[in-house]
Amino acid sequence: MDLNSQLLFFFSGLGAFNGLILGIFFLFFASPRHQSHQFLGWLLLALSLRVGKSVLYYFDHNLPDAYIQAGLLACWFIGPLLYFYVKSALGVLDKKNWEAKLQFSILIPIALALFFLFPRRQYEELWITVLIQIIYWQWIAYVLLAGYFIWKNYDKIRQAKKSIPSFRLWLLSIYIGNALICLAFNTAYHTSYITGALVFSFVFYLLILLLLFAKKRNELLFLKPPRFKENGIDSKEAELLIHQLEQLMNGEEWYKDPNLTLPKVAKQLKIQANKLSLLLNDNMNVSFSNYLNSKRIQAAKELIKNNSKLSFEAIGYDCGFNSKSAFYAAFKKHAGTTPARYMKSIFGEE
Repeated sequence: MDLNSQLLFFFSGLGAFNGLILGIFFLFFASPRHQSHQFLGWLLLALSLRVGKSVLYYFDHNLPDAYIQAGLLACWFIGPLLYFYVKSALGVLDKKNWEAKLQFSILIPIALALFFLFPRRQYEELWITVLIQIIYWQWIAYVLLAGYFIWKNYDKIRQAKKSIPSFRLWLLSIYIGNALICLAFNTAYHTSYITGALVFSFVFYLLILLLLFAKKRNELLFLKPPRFKENGIDSKEAELLIHQLEQLMNGEEWYKDPNLTLPKVAKQLKIQANKLSLLLNDNMNVSFSNYLNSKRIQAAKELIKNNSKLSFEAIGYDCGFNSKSAFYAAFKKHAGTTPARYMKSIFGEE
């Protein structure tokens, strides 16, 4: 192999190898966990398998037929994975992936049947004249369908990222790159068999550059960046913890402590502070400060009803607020009115 061939082998093969590594990263290590990462990871693995087969076959025509056949069948999944990656990244795919599960439940058995029932060694003519054409046309159909969804949602992409166009650049790079790879393999008979591998290497390193230089990776990877979320608390455990929290707050009136903090409450409940935060945010749909202030304002309303002679400032301090302004702001937020107007509504004063 001369120097030019060695360089060609190196650059075309390097993309396939690194694509394999990045695919594994998105499948198992990318954070936060998101369905689009799963589709992107499998897409990169399928592309790496297809491109790797092309690189090896270009330099060695004596490859085992099973590997050649696996590389060809990878194309059967590249289009669908691109299509579902686009939909999940745009947020138009149902969370339980019913559409994806249905389609892959059909695509996977077909691929297995082609691999085991029609081995390329015995049915080479069938593969060359029929099966490869069907696989490539299916690939093209899914690429066009993915492009349709990008076009259909382009206004939403542009409006969501007016000041930060990174997601648009990322998504279009993946889509256009896949479209070019598809075109390269479909025109290999008229150009060069190695073209698809070189296009993949170019697209892959473009994506790596985008990842490396993105200031906020979530804004690059998602149209609407998801909030980090830990594993949820079991419903039975959450019910018990909420009961204990309510008993602590209502029974012992801990909310009246102006220096009360989330770690203090968590310690009393004998759980970690992040677990209490998760309980409040996910199971009760409220932040700690809002939960605490709701308790304090409820107590303040009772005091106003039963002690009309107390000043509002004294009521605020008695309920756990450490300033008059904090009490008034919380009262307006949780009661929808001011303390004075609330008193008038109770006693009918003019």
